[in-house]
Parts: sequence; C-alpha cells; structure tokens
Amino acid sequence: MKAVFFCNSESVPDVYPPDVRGRIADMVELYPEVIRQEDMAGHAAALAQAEIVFSTWGMPRLTEEEIKKWLPSLRAVFYGAGSVQYFARPYLNSGVAVFSAWAANAVPVIEYASSLIQLSLKGFLPVQRMTRKDWRAARELAARYPGAYAGVKVGLVGAGMIGRGVIERLGSLDVTVQVYDPYCPEGVVESLGAHRLDDLYSLFATSQVVSNHTANLPSTREMLRYEHFAAMPQYGTFINTGRNSQVHVSGLVRALEERPDLTAFLDVTDPDEPPSAGNPLLGCRNVFMTPHIAGSMNLERGRQGAYMADECARWLAGELVRWQVTLKMLETMA
Repeated sequence: MKAVFFCNSESVPDVYPPDVRGRIADMVELYPEVIRQEDMAGHAAALAQAEIVFSTWGMPRLTEEEIKKWLPSLRAVFYGAGSVQYFARPYLNSGVAVFSAWAANAVPVIEYASSLIQLSLKGFLPVQRMTRKDWRAARELAARYPGAYAGVKVGLVGAGMIGRGVIERLGSLDVTVQVYDPYCPEGVVESLGAHRLDDLYSLFATSQVVSNHTANLPSTREMLRYEHFAAMPQYGTFINTGRNSQVHVSGLVRALEERPDLTAFLDVTDPDEPPSAGNPLLGCRNVFMTPHIAGSMNLERGRQGAYMADECARWLAGELVRWQVTLKMLETMA
C-alpha cells in the first residue's frame, strides 16, 4: 500500500522521528519526500497513487473536489496532532477515514494542567512572586490558600479526553473534583469519581481552582464570563490550557481588576496569539502567561507520530482501531 507525507509545516521530522518513520516504511511503500500543498503539481503521480496520508500540524486544507482530483486513491489520513476540525470534513465527506493523535497530544496537557492545579491550591505563582520582594508577606499570602485536602473543590469545564485525564490524575489528592460538561454522556463523570454539576455559575462559585478543557465550538465561544470569574472563592485560580476564545476577555480582566486575590494562568490567548501590545491581559498583575506550551513540545511530539504508526498497523491488519474521527464526533470534540 502506498503512502505519502502531506504537510505544509516543518514539523514532520519532529512528529515522525527516524524510528517511527522506519516503522511506517516497514508497513507501507513510503514516498521519500514530504509533499507541501504548493508543490502538489510536482508530485502529482505520487499523490494520485497514495492510499494513505501521514501528516501533522499544517495538514493541507483541500475541498472535496481537490481531494477527488489530487488524491483519488486515498483511503486514510493519519494526523499526528490534535484537533482535526480545520481540515477533516471534506476528507470524511469523501469517504476517507481520518485518524488523529489527539490522545497523544492530550498527555502533556493533562500533565501540565494537573500540575498547575496542585500548585495553585498552594498559591505557588503569586507566592513565588511575592517571595522575591517580601519573604514574610509571602508566608502570610501562602497561608490564605487552602492546599489540597478534604473540603477543597476543584472545577473542570469539559470532560473530554483531557478533562477525564485530569480527573484521573487528581484522584490521588484529597479534593473533590466537580465537572461542568453538558455534552458528556450521563454517568461518565461519576464513573471517574467526580461530581457533575449542571450549572456553570455554581461550578465557579464553589471551586477553589477552575481549569478549562471544553471543546472549541461556536456554541462555547465566550461562555466563560465576568459573572463566573467574579463568583470564585477568595484566592481562587482560573487555569486555561484550552482555547481562549471560550473566555470573554474583558469580563475576565474586569473580575481580576476588582478581585486582586484572584489569579489567572493562561497558556493561550487565541485569537490574539501572541498577545499584541494592547492586549488588556498584559496589564493584569494577577495574570500569569506561558506561550502555548501545554501541548506537545520538543521530544514529546514523537509520541504523536508513534500513536499514528500504531493506529496504521491496526488499520492495515483489520484490527479494532482506537483513534478514528467521525463526522458526528466533530460536533462536540475539540
């Protein structure tokens, strides 16, 4: 079976390091070059014969007509990255199976978010900053955070793969995890040992830390608003490693300005990413930012390619696959 790497970015060697690429070459007849969308005409014969596409961030967006023209033999796309929302529908509508390494990309986000939650319960970030100025004041500030023990509640917005992974990691702490996710099937949250809440305001009002992991959909745009942030308990923390389009930014800024006891940790500032000089979040002293690093970085990217190599092996063998994406799934997944 013939396969090509089809990608517009330079990430292929990171996502598919030599050992993973070697495994793929043992399974299929692999075209030696990475084909970019702008170079399709020069590789038309290879594309026409390709039954499998491997890709990652930078997967070309094609229309159904373009898929029919350039990739008439295509049967499957193995996408070594997370969300397929931006490109998958025309492929799925064309009868092409799409597989995503969203589970592999979820691993570092789960690790990152759960670590931040634990640190936030101790007030680590604001206390660390205060320590450089006034050690005793920092000790007094730290005493206002509850730590991780009975009675403390942590809230998660979203119980998809990342949210569920965070729930499992928090299971080792003596805290109550509560979840808001109107899309999650009944019983799933409870089966993981967490509590389901049907009211987003109540989640924020009762959770010492709230971490956002909801799907990036039109229906979730700016769903997290001033009234939610303003309702948080004293010395509460909001963590966002998802998509900032779900945050009503001016509402968050207002709440943070009115409540200097609150802290926001933001790994994302979408769509203003990197944040422009005029981004109001940059002026908030109780905002801590990182440059979108929660997901797979550096050597972690190789996990995504490995997941897709494993999935391809299962698919070729006619075994049960694990990471296939359907049109129905696109309605609610990130």
